[in-house]
Amino acid sequence: QVQLVESGGGLVQPGGSLRLSCAASGYIFSMNTMSWYRQAPGKERELVAAISGGDSTNYADSVKGRFTISRDNAKNTVYLQMNSLKPEDTAVYSCSTVYNSRRYWGQGTQVTVSS
Repeated sequence: QVQLVESGGGLVQPGGSLRLSCAASGYIFSMNTMSWYRQAPGKERELVAAISGGDSTNYADSVKGRFTISRDNAKNTVYLQMNSLKPEDTAVYSCSTVYNSRRYWGQGTQVTVSS
């Protein structure tokens, strides 16, 4: 059974940093692309960043140069380091993966950027 559990969200001031973690279980983590999505109130969910099993990465234009996605296959964990946070980064962040043709989601973690 695939499980994804996020942690690390919270309240941070503009310009601050947070690191999100997503612990995965129930499948071969190292082979799967892992993604971070976010959804702000009243907006559609958007892809923030993704990292393949071969460590190729891609980012939304809005976070390039500020966010970094990484993975630790020994810990079955993917991270999202978020720097220079802006109020418009406020959203629920969720990690996701596709396994056996089915997309799985974590429960999400709230990130609020406010002074």
